[in-house]
Amino acid sequence: MRRTIAIGLVLLLVASTAVFASGAQEQEEEVVRFWYHFDDPETALNPLIEKFESENPGIRIEAERVPWDAYYQRLLTAAAAGDPPDVAQVKLWWQPQLVEMGALLPLDDYIADWDGKDDVYPRVWELTRHSDGQQYYMPLQMVVLYMYYRVDHFDELGLSIPETREEFLEVAQALTRDTDGDGETDVYGFGIRGARGGHDWWGSFVLSSGAEFFDDNGNVALATPEAIAANEWFLDLYREHGVSPPTTPSDGFREIVANMQNGTTAMTIHHIGSAADMHAALGEKISAFPVPEGTDGRWTSFGDEENAVFAETDNPDAAFKWAAFLAEAENNAIWQKSSGQVSINISNEDQDHGELERFYAATSASTPFAGVLPAHPGTAEFVESVWPAATQRAFLGEISSRKMMETFAEHFSE
Repeated sequence: MRRTIAIGLVLLLVASTAVFASGAQEQEEEVVRFWYHFDDPETALNPLIEKFESENPGIRIEAERVPWDAYYQRLLTAAAAGDPPDVAQVKLWWQPQLVEMGALLPLDDYIADWDGKDDVYPRVWELTRHSDGQQYYMPLQMVVLYMYYRVDHFDELGLSIPETREEFLEVAQALTRDTDGDGETDVYGFGIRGARGGHDWWGSFVLSSGAEFFDDNGNVALATPEAIAANEWFLDLYREHGVSPPTTPSDGFREIVANMQNGTTAMTIHHIGSAADMHAALGEKISAFPVPEGTDGRWTSFGDEENAVFAETDNPDAAFKWAAFLAEAENNAIWQKSSGQVSINISNEDQDHGELERFYAATSASTPFAGVLPAHPGTAEFVESVWPAATQRAFLGEISSRKMMETFAEHFSE
């Protein structure tokens, strides 16, 4: 009887120890919630997650792909409610608002000890550093915009690549035509993204020709005579010259890409992220060049994607490890193959881009004059709602160029 009791006690002790060990193991596992988006919803992140988890036992990545149209608002709502992901893809123009909310974890101390910091382009660190001097963003990819053009349309009409905005207008007018003889225009010179996201099209012509958000004294400068005139020139591409389709005020990403691929438009602005699809659809019939020069130089958008660690995270060390992992050269190259963007690593500079080399060349040629929107708390709302609402009204003739720019100036003066 005593022997039976002793054996029972031993078994109970072993079982208890096993349960305790199992519970301790579960408690030791750190979970990093990661929100991301890709233009292509079929893109998979799983290989990188598997690689990270095998190299970092005890850390598990819970990744959630959030549709782009709902991404920012959902992230902002989650941050305001105190329940954001641990790490998320972020845009530069969101940073001022997120910092003002206290939503982001400063990463300077982590980066100082990170072995990969010197392999990130210095310009990327410079552009992503917040105006308070702190680094809240971990670089992920470079997105520099350029001009796509239909080589076959240019060759058919004997046109050369335009260098200035005046030459651009002449070329766009020549490309706008009735090709089937029914009396209706069926090909347009330039596809403008009039809906949300089209501020990059606007900036390429307006911010290169006399408009700026703030002057040297920090005063809002969007409603100066020079800025209004530059904006008028941009609006008239659609209103006066008719070189963009009738659907321009509501055209978004899918429309401007589809119009290039089906031949409705002969030029548009976007970045390397759409190059693979463009090439797959059109082959050598499509290529790219830097946006034309305005009256005051050139401007194109450094439309970045970075990662941020949120201050509410319970696992800051693990969260930074994941963000840093994605910024390391080998892993960053894998990410770019999925996203179609440009690596932030110096050591990845000489990669062979194969059949897409011409698009990477246009990206490189555009990088020296790539700019960012101001680090201002109102920039996110400007991009998300103020710009598209006012621009669509101006395209439709409901407000003037002056009123449109005054609306922008008022927004940044609040």
